[in-house]
Amino acid sequence: MTRDTQVGIIGAGPAGLFLAHLLQRAGIDCVVIEDRSRDYVEHRVRAGVLEQGTVDLMNDTGVGERMRREGLVHEGIQIAFDRQLHRIPLTDLTGRSISIYGQQEVVKDLIAARLARGGEILFEVADVRLHGIDTVRPSISFVHEGRDVTIRCDIIAGCDGFHGVSRSAIPTSALTIHERVYGFAWLGILVQAPPSSDELIYASHPNGFALHSMRSSSVTRLYLQVAPDEQLEAWSDDRIWSELRTRLATDGRIDLHEGPILDRSIAEMRGFVTEPMQYGRLYLAGDAAHIVPATGAKGLNLAVSDVHALSESLVEYFESGSTAGLDAYSNRCLRRVWRVQEFSWYMSSLLHNLPGNDEFGRRLQRAEIEWLVTSRAAARSLAENYVGTPFS
Repeated sequence: MTRDTQVGIIGAGPAGLFLAHLLQRAGIDCVVIEDRSRDYVEHRVRAGVLEQGTVDLMNDTGVGERMRREGLVHEGIQIAFDRQLHRIPLTDLTGRSISIYGQQEVVKDLIAARLARGGEILFEVADVRLHGIDTVRPSISFVHEGRDVTIRCDIIAGCDGFHGVSRSAIPTSALTIHERVYGFAWLGILVQAPPSSDELIYASHPNGFALHSMRSSSVTRLYLQVAPDEQLEAWSDDRIWSELRTRLATDGRIDLHEGPILDRSIAEMRGFVTEPMQYGRLYLAGDAAHIVPATGAKGLNLAVSDVHALSESLVEYFESGSTAGLDAYSNRCLRRVWRVQEFSWYMSSLLHNLPGNDEFGRRLQRAEIEWLVTSRAAARSLAENYVGTPFS
């Protein structure tokens, strides 16, 4: 079966679904394809910190009702070291805030909104291939429900993540890859227990970094710095909780709320950037184009920023025929990508035990943390980056 659309979107994660949502509101025809099931993408636990720009876009485009009801608005974060908590007052410093609302909840809201308006998402597709991406009429072929399908498009949006097929469809000679492996990983757990703090806690400790985060008023997200080759089987529940209590301990602070561990995983911290983020009629967005360490809570927000820029360029193209926005898409996005990479590098270098670090390096880290928690100017710089700059 062969069919036509204006934009073919590969991937039903936040990037692909948000792009489809924005295009649908602009009257641009698009089809979303996804190799996983709807149940899988709606329950895939990933990021949970939304910048002000992401929150505003959800509200402005009609998908923020449940987020406003169930999300947690935070006006500050906590930095812990030497058993003391130091608050960075995000809203006082910037006038903006962050919201805690799980990526899987954003995905649920976007899927529901798209289907309610008659939009199309094809789940559980297989054997996805891109054809003619350097021509004026590229296409995507795949198998869906046992049938061979080809979608002819004006534009293809590759929103299928780091391991997807989109980036690999671009000739390697046309891309420059930048990568940094940080030399440590995060062991993350999702816990059925109310958060032990009203705000996120970033802890610098001699044993390694730890983070107290949350996904809702009843689900806590916690992380420990571990070696990149650490085996999950080596971490029993007792060992995880013992290390969390040690690294997050502060004078006068309540104990951690423990509960059943719903999910656990280990992820290596790395930075990755593809330049350019476009080739012919194929445009990359989100993790298909870049990965940032989770320390700065930027991955989801960067993906939303990408597709916001791409949607504006596509609206311009389909309304006027101008390719100016599409031609500038990669450069526009990469300015923000590198700003976010620098901030994530800063946060990671500030708070983690760095491989090969000596006493001189540790003293530099301590001096930087002390400056951050005593200087309003330093705190404001962190706060501005953390809450995110406006997408436009």
